[in-house]
Amino acid sequence: MAWVNLIIISDQETSDQISDRLLELGALSASIQDKNLNQNDEELIFGEPHNGPQQYWQNSKIESLFSEHDDVKKIIEIIEAEFDTKVEYEIQKVEDENWIEKTQAQFQPIKVTDDLWILPSWHGSQQKDAINLILDPGLAFGTGSHPTTFLCLQWIKQNLDKGQTLLDYGCGSGILAIAAKKLGAASVLGVDIDKQAIQSSIDNAKKNGVDIEFINTSESIQIKADLVVANILSSSLAVLAPALASYCKQYGRIALSGILESQEDYIKSIYAQWFKFEPSLYQDGWVCLSGIKN
Repeated sequence: MAWVNLIIISDQETSDQISDRLLELGALSASIQDKNLNQNDEELIFGEPHNGPQQYWQNSKIESLFSEHDDVKKIIEIIEAEFDTKVEYEIQKVEDENWIEKTQAQFQPIKVTDDLWILPSWHGSQQKDAINLILDPGLAFGTGSHPTTFLCLQWIKQNLDKGQTLLDYGCGSGILAIAAKKLGAASVLGVDIDKQAIQSSIDNAKKNGVDIEFINTSESIQIKADLVVANILSSSLAVLAPALASYCKQYGRIALSGILESQEDYIKSIYAQWFKFEPSLYQDGWVCLSGIKN
């Protein structure tokens, strides 16, 4: 069976309503993105979540998937009539494929360092003479492809000594905790507010054959770790500063990520009372701060 991908260009005010209406008219899925995505005039609108009402791009591209049997031209006429506008659109035929294989093909091994790699479980060959982190994309954040996760992995590789303890605060998929354990940490504790993240972390630890404790933030956290890693939102880092500092041993190390370069000085000013900062790591507009506890 073939499918039809209907692409409609809309403005900021109507993109959300048009997307909802397409679903009501039988679209199997609908998504909104910047019309100029990955171009020089790409419009950056996202900062921290919950910082005001939802907004969309001035020129948004709505992609909706229909069955080949749906009358897409009629659907366009309905949209034009209801929204009193002449729609700029494109119709693409989508052939039926093995979508599982196609999706899996998008996730290739990720090289963190020469001797640390991230591999999806379906990728047959592992990297010889390297530590392989087996991780599939899932509901929890942290596949290693995002700059914040990548920077934290690099930091752990550079700073963890065998036999040390590590706290992964905001563990997501568990990737940082798993990496620490495979790199020789004596014990690792992963913490997250999301129950799904805890379960994903437990499952991923089993896939990697490592023993790690993962707990919800509602539980009491009793730890003084050699290394504390927190890859979460900068707004959360600001609020949690006293707690995160308390989990770190004297002369221990902390790594903070999930921070935009524009937020670096602000987060440093909060943590400076506890930590002496070392050179930061940067990638694609994101920063990983690190410091030694006074």
